[in-house]
Amino acid sequence: MAAKVFVCLFVFLAFFGMVASDPDLLQDLCVANKAAGIKVNGFPCKDEANVTEADFFFNGLANPGVINNSVGSVVTLANVEKIPGLNTLGVSLARIDYEPGGLNPPHTHPRATEIIFVLYGELDVGFITTANKLISKSIKKGDIFVFPKGLVHFQKNNGDKPASVIAGFNSQLPGTQSIAATLFASTPPVPDNVLTKAFQIGTKEVNKIKNKLAPKKS
Repeated sequence: MAAKVFVCLFVFLAFFGMVASDPDLLQDLCVANKAAGIKVNGFPCKDEANVTEADFFFNGLANPGVINNSVGSVVTLANVEKIPGLNTLGVSLARIDYEPGGLNPPHTHPRATEIIFVLYGELDVGFITTANKLISKSIKKGDIFVFPKGLVHFQKNNGDKPASVIAGFNSQLPGTQSIAATLFASTPPVPDNVLTKAFQIGTKEVNKIKNKLAPKKS
C-alpha cells in the first residue's frame, strides 16, 4: 500500500512540475541582474548586497496609459523587465486601458495563464479553444475572467465609456504574440504564398494588411 501511495505521489509531483509555468525559486530572492550579459532561462541574480527596495517596487499601473494607436487600447506591463525582484517568483501584472470601441487584438501568452479584474467600464472578452470553440462573456466593473495559457484571446470595449483592467499572470515574463502582427509584420516577413493560401486571399490583400501593420518609422 505504501509503495502505491509513493508511486501516485511521485507521478503527481512529476506532472505538477511539468505543468508549472515558471521554475520554483531555490533561494529567498534572485533580483534580476539585467546588465550581466549572460543568457539563461530567466536572469542571473544580482549580488544580495546590492539589492534594494527599488528592485521590488513599480508605480506604473496607478494611472491609465496613453492610448495612441489604431486599435484603441494600451497595455502597461509590470513584469520582470520593470520589476527586477520578480525574477524566479513566477508572477507578473499588467494594466490594460481601452478607449470607447477599443480592442486588445487577438493574441496569446505562450508562457502564462491570464486572469483579469475589471477596474471600470464594460468589456466583451473571449478565448478560442483548440477545438475552435469560442468561450466569451460580457464583463463589467468588479468582474473577473480567465484566459487559459497559450490560447488565443481578446478584449473589446463596445461601450461608450473608457474601460480598464488589471491582468495577472503566473509567469514573470508571459510573452505576447499578437496574431495579426505575428503573421503580417514579422522580420523577415512570412512569405506571401503562405499567407495567401492560409487566409484564401490574394497578394494584393496581403500587402495591404502588411502595410497597415508595419511598424511606424520614427
